[in-house]
Amino acid sequence: MVATFDDADRVRRSLSAGAYLGLTPKRYDSEEVSRNGRISKRGDRLACKCLYEAANASYYRNLDGSRLRDWAGAVAERTGPRKAKVALARKIATTLHAMGRSGTLFKEVAMA
Repeated sequence: MVATFDDADRVRRSLSAGAYLGLTPKRYDSEEVSRNGRISKRGDRLACKCLYEAANASYYRNLDGSRLRDWAGAVAERTGPRKAKVALARKIATTLHAMGRSGTLFKEVAMA
């Protein structure tokens, strides 16, 4: 991820990191129709693959109190596990970009 975001200021906001990597859905908009499509698949393919593998491992490992895994499980109930893992990969990319810009370490707060 450091090689992908070699200059952290290339992407202004951390929320745009998913779009930079192609992990956001395409939008189809016209006057009458507005819907989401499949992910755009633009960006570094190796980084996306690594993020998806990290999301896959996080999704299937039984980590007690993991807020990201609980969030992905809630998304999976609504949309299915594949979309949930892509959404989790996008969230991991956003978190990594924010950590890179601020220079902080990741520390997840366990839910009580």
